[in-house]
Amino acid sequence: MRAFVFPGQGSQKVGMGADLAEASSAAREVFQEVDDALGQNLFAIMRDGPEEVLTLTENAQPAIMANAIAVLRVLEREGGISLADKADFVAGHSLGEYTALCAAGAFSLADTARLLKLRGQAMQAAVPVGVGAMCALLGADIDKAQALADAAAEGEVCTVANDNDPGQVVLSGHKGAIDRAIGLVKDFGIKRGVLLAVSAPFHCPLMQPAADAMAEALGKTPPGALRVPLYANVTAAMVSDPGEVRRLLVEQICGRVRWRESVIAMKDAGVDGFVELGGKVLGPMIGRTVNDMNVASVVGLADIEAIAKEL
Repeated sequence: MRAFVFPGQGSQKVGMGADLAEASSAAREVFQEVDDALGQNLFAIMRDGPEEVLTLTENAQPAIMANAIAVLRVLEREGGISLADKADFVAGHSLGEYTALCAAGAFSLADTARLLKLRGQAMQAAVPVGVGAMCALLGADIDKAQALADAAAEGEVCTVANDNDPGQVVLSGHKGAIDRAIGLVKDFGIKRGVLLAVSAPFHCPLMQPAADAMAEALGKTPPGALRVPLYANVTAAMVSDPGEVRRLLVEQICGRVRWRESVIAMKDAGVDGFVELGGKVLGPMIGRTVNDMNVASVVGLADIEAIAKEL
């Protein structure tokens, strides 16, 4: 069994998609459709930068999605591969969940782009700049991370945002609490705490205004039927009912990304191969979480040609 997975924020970089667009009309069509849907030349920002504009949450989220869907479309057209035939499940990390749903047919490409643009804007606007922060804990399991978050909170928000793999957990919350957490890492047997260069504290209760905005947006643009079931971030469980998917997407804004648990759950369901489309971030996390797993990260044309032969 096989799962197709899609990366989240942080996987963007200037030049993304450029070689693919040069090589394939399928990729060019994706980038053009996203540009048309958003009424902006997002692909020019992806291709040429500047980096600080690409990194803006409202640009990074649809850009990462567009790049991954372009890879998928090239794989489907040039490689003669159908996701519905080759994938038993899809999953995505944070915004990657929207990409996964687009790949599974629950959202059109244009709707996915518009939803992610709004999601990025709403997440950025939810908390004034400087009020919130996030940090990565290296050499921390979930229990150590939770204990550290509880100790550092001191009445402020400090919560586990991403449980990525057995040695990497991300905390999110008020800036003061995150600073305290970084200062306390050694006391909890954690190797290092690294402040992340993000513009807002994602996946914590401070994001409630963004969750409200997405509830309204998803009410107007609800997901349709899925061709392939999704493993959801906030439950680490399989879901295929569109109404449930919609509820979980809203919950995901403030909720924990349970990526490590999702990977384990997919393995327990019989998955023995993962294909990451549009990035090389999730593959290493998967490799650190489960053993004896065939993991491929597919970004460029050479990757696409290689995986097409394998599938």
